[in-house]
Amino acid sequence: MPALNHSSSTITTCILIGVEGLEDAHVWLSIPFCAMFVLPFLGNSLLIFIITKERSLHQPIFLFLAMLAAADLMLCTTTMPKMLRIFWFDAREIAFESCVTQMFIIHFIFVAESAILLAMAFDRYVAICDPLRFSTVLTPMWIAKISAAAVLRAFCLMASLTFLLRLPFCRPNIISHAFCEHMSIARLACADITLNIWYGLTVALLTMGVDTVLNAVSYVLILPAVFRLPSKDAQAKALGTCGSHVCIILLFYVPAFFSIFAYRFAAKSIPHPVHILLANLFAIVPPMLNPIVYGAKTKHIRELVLNPVSSRWR
Repeated sequence: MPALNHSSSTITTCILIGVEGLEDAHVWLSIPFCAMFVLPFLGNSLLIFIITKERSLHQPIFLFLAMLAAADLMLCTTTMPKMLRIFWFDAREIAFESCVTQMFIIHFIFVAESAILLAMAFDRYVAICDPLRFSTVLTPMWIAKISAAAVLRAFCLMASLTFLLRLPFCRPNIISHAFCEHMSIARLACADITLNIWYGLTVALLTMGVDTVLNAVSYVLILPAVFRLPSKDAQAKALGTCGSHVCIILLFYVPAFFSIFAYRFAAKSIPHPVHILLANLFAIVPPMLNPIVYGAKTKHIRELVLNPVSSRWR
């Protein structure tokens, strides 16, 4: 992450409140959040292990799925350990540089994951609408280029977003959140943060907004092709695969846009505990459900997981 020069800042540490207004319930909240941390950690780790070890899964859709699992693993390990420390031990203090680093990683993962979901939609489009060209279009070189472009786009945009935090900080160093987020840090400044508000919104609309539109377009083009497939079994298989992907897309984008717009334009109309809980769930629910949805709906992965278990049981 690019170094942040905050020589004009008087802040060296920040205080994360957790779920403001529900401090007395932090211990009880930790139970479901701890479970939701363990599940995605184990599920995504298992998914990466299986795809890495099984050569038959070294196909574009599974390679993109491994990238999605890696991004989810980074997201939950970046947010949840600190959140659980707040819930269990009231360990709310975090160094300013660590807070900015956490912010950078979280936003970086969101933008990169949006690009991965778009790449998976493109993979399905080519596989269903133009299967004869699939092996020539999605070559290992093109997959590497798509992955590099996703990482480079996320890094450049988040580096510029981090640069906008070169602000004079003179307000109380209290962040009413369970993790560090761009606007929550910017609101600690005693300077005009209009640029931060609109630049962050513009970045979100030009990345996740455009990706959402392109995802929708790809499935509008895919559906007619699915119903033109010759057999009912092929149609059901294609619809099952696409349906899983659409569910993941909705789980990712709907809470993301709610959080983006609510934090900027409806902060006073939405109860603060509700907003914080939804933001926390947004950071942990998609990583928890992605391996379940894809693992359960993908026959090959399901068999690789269940066969050793059933063989040992017998």
